[in-house]
Amino acid sequence: MIINTGARTDTAQWYAPWLLRRFEEGFVYVRNPLFPHKVSRYELDPAVVDCVVFCSKNYAPLLPRLHEITSRFNTHFHYTITAYGPDIEPEVPDLDESVRILYELERQVGARRICWRYDPVLLAGEYTVERHLDTFAWLAERLAGHVDRCIFSFVEMYQKLERNFPELKTIGPRDRDCLAAGLGRIASRHGMPIQTCGNNGLWPQYGIGTSACTTLAMLGAANGVAFKSLKHKGQRAGCGCFESRDVGAYDSCPNGCRYCYANRDHAKALYNYLHTHDPESPLLLGHLREDDEVSQAPQRSLLIHDTQLALGL
Repeated sequence: MIINTGARTDTAQWYAPWLLRRFEEGFVYVRNPLFPHKVSRYELDPAVVDCVVFCSKNYAPLLPRLHEITSRFNTHFHYTITAYGPDIEPEVPDLDESVRILYELERQVGARRICWRYDPVLLAGEYTVERHLDTFAWLAERLAGHVDRCIFSFVEMYQKLERNFPELKTIGPRDRDCLAAGLGRIASRHGMPIQTCGNNGLWPQYGIGTSACTTLAMLGAANGVAFKSLKHKGQRAGCGCFESRDVGAYDSCPNGCRYCYANRDHAKALYNYLHTHDPESPLLLGHLREDDEVSQAPQRSLLIHDTQLALGL
C-alpha cells in the first residue's frame, strides 16, 4: 500500500516530530473525516507499506532526521514552489529559501524522487500571466536537473474560495492556453518534463504530458522497484493517481494558503495546531475518545518481489 503524509496538511513543515515518532513506533491512527468516531490503525512497516509519499511547501523541519524514514522505506516527494508571496501563502518560505531547501532534499534522496509542483496556477492582483511565466522561468533555470519533472494545474473554483478569496479571477480559455504554451516552452528549454495534474487540460502541442501525479510506475522507477500491474482508481473524480492512505487531518495546516481546499478556515486550523495537537498521540489531532471505534486497516504489499519476477508473475 501507499502512505501519503501531506494531502490533508503540510505534515513535513508543521508536524515533523509527530511524524517521526509515528514511524519510530511503527503505527498511526487516522480519524475518518466523515465518521469521526471511526478510527483506522495503519502499520508503518516496510512489509506492507511500499512507498511513503510526501507533499510539502517546506521540508526544512524534517530534513535533519529524514534518513530515519528513507533508510527503511521507499519514498517520493512532491515539493510545491510557486510565484506567490505571503499575501497568498503566508507561512511559506520565499523563493530563494525554497530552492535552497530543495537542493538539500535532493542531496539526501536524489532528483529522481522529487516532483516540483507549480500549482495551483491562479490569477489575482499582481499575479498575472506574465508574472507566472517570469517566475516559472526563474525557477526552472534553478531546478532543472534537480527534480524528476514539473507538475502544474489551474486552480479549481471550490465554493469556499468565493468566501476566502473573493478577488480570485476566473482563468479563461485564452489565458489557460497562453500559460500552458509558456510553461511548456520554458520547461522544454531547460530539458524538464512537464505534465498537468488530473484532468486539468490537454496540451500535447506544447510538450505537456498527461500522466497522473503519483503512479505505481513513477514510484517504482524512482525507487528501483517493480509494482504489480493494478488499476489506478484515483483519489477523486478526474484523478488518475494510485490510491493512497493519508495519515493527516483536515483543518490542521497553519500555512494559511488562501486557495487551500483542506482547511475550512485558517483560524480553525491554527487553533487545532496550537491546542489539539500532541506530538506523542497516535492521532495527528487530539487523542482517542471513549466512543471511538478503532479498527485495523487492511494493508498488503503491491510490490513484485524477486521470486515473483523469476516466475514471471
